[in-house]
Amino acid sequence: MQTKTILIVEQFRKNSNEVNARKMSAYMKNHFPFLGLPKPQRVELSKDFLREITKEKMIDWNLVNYLWELSEREFQYLALEYLAKLKKQLEKSDISNLEQLIVTKSWWDSVDVLAPLVGVLCKKYPELKTEVLDDWIISSNIWLKRVSILFQLKYKNDVDTEFLSKTIIANNLSNEFFVNKAIGWALRQYSKFNPDWVKEFISRYPLSPLSIREGSKYL
Repeated sequence: MQTKTILIVEQFRKNSNEVNARKMSAYMKNHFPFLGLPKPQRVELSKDFLREITKEKMIDWNLVNYLWELSEREFQYLALEYLAKLKKQLEKSDISNLEQLIVTKSWWDSVDVLAPLVGVLCKKYPELKTEVLDDWIISSNIWLKRVSILFQLKYKNDVDTEFLSKTIIANNLSNEFFVNKAIGWALRQYSKFNPDWVKEFISRYPLSPLSIREGSKYL
């Protein structure tokens, strides 16, 4: 492991705050231990590291996986910030790396950052929707389902409505909160650009009350 990486890990741990850590872990339902670094402090501590480490313009998946394996949640956040800065360097084969991150240490705080990165890949390689995401739609893993619904959130007018429809219809009778919330979020976001389509969709298909409430907020 590079010296720079070892140093940032040490720096994060040196600035840990036990009181904050307990609060942050509780907010995430105690799924993960935290160091207790608020986002502004974490960003300040990591800015030099990220500036240096991203100069190579090539994703170091060993670095990402190393950070993902560390116990404290802030290291997963650091990995996500690193990937976001190098999102233009994502290649088609990286979909398997993103999938592994989605299903490992899964919770909304990481998955909802990974979803737009999947969106970057699917924009660059549209065939991934049928080659990979079709399987995510019907996966037993709720987080893969959620990403298949949310990956187009930043597409604005370029949403593939046929794919979005297929994804929602396959999951519209779900009892899973994170799936129904994702359906509502995707519809709400797209309603900013095509409210008529969203209105028609909500009226045509049975959706959970949560999905309808979320999806109708801007209508």
